[in-house]
Amino acid sequence: MANLKAIRTRIKSVQSTQKITRAMKMVAAAKVRRAQARALAARPYTQRIVTMLREIVRDTDAIDLNELPLLRRRDVKTVALMVISSDRGLCGSYNGTIMRASMERIRELQKEGKTVKLVLVGLKAAGFFRSIKIEKLMDPFTLLPAVPSVQEAKLIADKITDAFTEGKVDAVEIISTHFVNMLVSNVRITKYLPVEMPPKADDDGLSAVTLFEPSIPAVLELELVPKYVENVIYQCLLDASAAELAARMNAMSSASTNAQEIIQGLTLVYNRARQASVTQELLEIVAGAEALKAR
Repeated sequence: MANLKAIRTRIKSVQSTQKITRAMKMVAAAKVRRAQARALAARPYTQRIVTMLREIVRDTDAIDLNELPLLRRRDVKTVALMVISSDRGLCGSYNGTIMRASMERIRELQKEGKTVKLVLVGLKAAGFFRSIKIEKLMDPFTLLPAVPSVQEAKLIADKITDAFTEGKVDAVEIISTHFVNMLVSNVRITKYLPVEMPPKADDDGLSAVTLFEPSIPAVLELELVPKYVENVIYQCLLDASAAELAARMNAMSSASTNAQEIIQGLTLVYNRARQASVTQELLEIVAGAEALKAR
């Protein structure tokens, strides 16, 4: 009977866990649709900025472009890696994949003789790299709102661009998760600074003439390039949010399925143990009755 009681307790415990995982799956499923919509809606804006940059490259000399602070290239000795993770767990291999990719990139840069500094986003990245002796360029960005905003992206972008223009780092790369669909997300390494201008637009003689006031360098420095660097981080935060929610939904779905399989297995064990107990009791009754007859 003690064994049966332990099995019943175990079944109730797994059932309670299953209720939690199902609830978390439903919450993540409700949020991931909106996160997916936000991530996909922001991409055309980035594409339009890139289109304008292509037109500018066509009409501007490379020397003039290299004079802009965020486009200026120099010998790369120090690289800042911006690692975007989540603040919470229970999202499967989402954070583990990002950390492995980050460590691989760090080893690659160190083999090339470059110094690596970290810019961390999310509690999971901050906790993982706490025990690893790599200099942090600035304090981690943690406990950000669940829905990324342009203001947060601008705050992060301003601090990173200041470090770049002040010469603290010579290049900046972003390691984040690119959201593809509900089942697929890929870790992507984006070369962030110096800004890599897209290739020149194809001139087929039919494109309209674009006028920039007061001048192309001024428009680039004051408007287009700042908007571009802000939107790159904003897009990375949106993709990371959608990928995290999708990973959590899938992880909780798998956990619920596994819990159901455990419950079925424990129920089978319980029924077998109960039948064995009943059979044992019947045998004892029959044996007692036979002993009384023998008297």
